[in-house]
Amino acid sequence: MSLGEALRRPLYRIYEDRLQRALDRSRLPRHIGVIHDGHRRFARAAGLPDYASSYRAGMDKVVEFLGWCRDLEIPAVTCWLLSQENLSRPSAELEPYFEVLAGLFERLPTEPGAAGMRIRVIGSVDLLPAPLKEAAARLEQRAPAGERRLTIALAYAGRQEIVDAVRDLIGDLASAGMTAGEMAGHVDADALAAHLYTADLPDPDLVIRTSGESRLSGFLLWQAAYAEYSFVDVYWPAFRRVDFLRALRDFGRRERRFGR
Repeated sequence: MSLGEALRRPLYRIYEDRLQRALDRSRLPRHIGVIHDGHRRFARAAGLPDYASSYRAGMDKVVEFLGWCRDLEIPAVTCWLLSQENLSRPSAELEPYFEVLAGLFERLPTEPGAAGMRIRVIGSVDLLPAPLKEAAARLEQRAPAGERRLTIALAYAGRQEIVDAVRDLIGDLASAGMTAGEMAGHVDADALAAHLYTADLPDPDLVIRTSGESRLSGFLLWQAAYAEYSFVDVYWPAFRRVDFLRALRDFGRRERRFGR
C-alpha cells in the first residue's frame, strides 16, 4: 500500500460512514442488478500478470458486495457474471474465468454476506462446460432457501430470456389444448412475465454497471424497463463501498414515475 492510499483510507471510512448514516432506509432498492464489467481492463491498468488475477479480485469483490447488501438489508441481488456473448472469447481467457467462477460457487454458501440467501442460477447454462454446470448445480443445492435472494446470471442474454419465456408460454397454452387463435388472446405482458427466469422476483429497482460503459448490453431487458441506472467509472475489481453508497444515495434522491 502506498503512503497516499494509507492516508486516504481513514478519510474514506469517515466519508462512507457519513453516506451510510444519511441514507433513507425506506428508499433503498428492494432488488439490485449488477453488471460486473471491466476485469480485463483492470488487469491491464493494474499491470497484473494475467487475467486470472483480475478475475479472482473480481469474485472477491462479489463476496464483499454481498456483505454490503446484507448490512443494508437489501432483499434481492442479481449478478451478471457471464454473458452469452462472452462465450465467443478465446479459450485462453474463458478457461481461467470458468475456474475462478467454480471456486466462487464452492465458497459462496459459507460466506457471511451470502448467509440466509436462496441462490439460483439463470441463463443458458447448458452452453457451459460440464465442470462449471456441475458447480452451479451444487451451489443451488447448498443454498435452496432463504429470505434474501441471490440470482447469478450465467451464459445469460436478455433477448434469449424473452424468447425462452415466449416458448414456455406457448408450450403451456398448447398443452391446455388451445388453438393458435385462442392462444393469441392469452398472450399479454403479465402472462409473459410469469415465464421469465426471474418470475418469482420483484423487478430490479437499481442496475449498477461498472467500468464506465453506459449501456445495459441486454441485461434484464424486460424486468429493468423502469429501473434506475448507475454507471460507475471504476472497473469492477476496484469497486468500493463508497461507490456503492453513492449509487444508493443518488437512487434515493430520484423521483420514480414508472412511465407515468
